[in-house]
Amino acid sequence: MITTGVVYGILGAALSALLAGIGSAIGVGITGRAAAGVIAEDPEKFGKVLILQLLPGTQGIYGLLIAFIALSNMGILGGGIRELTTAEGLAYLVACLPMAIVGLLSAYMQCKTAVASIGVVAKKPDEFGKAMILPAMVETYAILALLVSILAVVNI
Repeated sequence: MITTGVVYGILGAALSALLAGIGSAIGVGITGRAAAGVIAEDPEKFGKVLILQLLPGTQGIYGLLIAFIALSNMGILGGGIRELTTAEGLAYLVACLPMAIVGLLSAYMQCKTAVASIGVVAKKPDEFGKAMILPAMVETYAILALLVSILAVVNI
């Protein structure tokens, strides 16, 4: 039976996948444009700029993971929807928000850092390792949000 609690729970899962996915799509798109400019000048840098382009895409994966865990815990993916109270549904909604919000924002900020790193690779390809660390630091906050959401969702 679909209760108000189930609706809130599904909303939380949807927001996690949706907002983190939007952030990743924007981030990968912007970074891809910068990468394309470098490849147009030097096609041999494709591998390095591709790795940098992919970094903002991880938040979308994390958001989807949280959505799957939440939907599974609610029984929606298992075929037997649990009857959730409104409080339980709101708990799922709130538990999914860290990944949803941080996923959206960190993907965008990581994209900006990755674009700058692509500029480094364009001029000094031997500095790829250093250039890679800069956007990877932004990833730390997406991982922290992922952990918070996982811990919250599995303990409802």
